Amino acid sequence: MSYDNSGGLWGNRKRQNEKHPKWTGSATIDGVEYWVSAWPRDDDAPETRPAIKLAFKPKEERLTPPSPPADDFDQVPF
Repeated sequence: MSYDNSGGLWGNRKRQNEKHPKWTGSATIDGVEYWVSAWPRDDDAPETRPAIKLAFKPKEERLTPPSPPADDFDQVPF
């Protein structure tokens, strides 16, 4: 876990092509943890594109499956 409103990026060793991020890491923003992906700029348009593009995806805790609904048949007034 990083300090609030900070994070870090590392080289993506699993990168297979240009569509995969060159750097990956994590960040904590306002107490929420995110996965971070980053790609370098396209060299053919340096004046119209950012030097580095970033994407943030919230880290989500594993969701527990919903519990089955309770049997309400005992409460039916027949």
